Amino acid sequence: MPSIGSLDRRITIERFIEAGRNAFNEPVANWTSVGSFWARRRDISDGERQASGAIDSFLASRFVVRNNSVTRTVTPVHRIIHDGVIWNIQGVKEANDGRLRFIEITAVRDADGN
Repeated sequence: MPSIGSLDRRITIERFIEAGRNAFNEPVANWTSVGSFWARRRDISDGERQASGAIDSFLASRFVVRNNSVTRTVTPVHRIIHDGVIWNIQGVKEANDGRLRFIEITAVRDADGN
């Protein structure tokens, strides 16, 4: 179970809001912050990535945040900003670290940090 001290990374969670449509009727993105949270980040090992069939140039990590009214609503339509880099959320679940205390968010970013 993570201690409060192990939540040592500051992340911002943003949600996509459609701001309208362009000339090709494509949605125009507008990302809005839903909050900033303390998190624990653990990178997924290369062995785990290979076992899942993921052979690519992405870095995958698990972010653990405290369970609250905002973090319970996070889905893959949200994204994480951490250290100025965008992380796309792949999955969200209750963490094994204590019943209803923490949320685990699996997210990926380009390996080169772009």
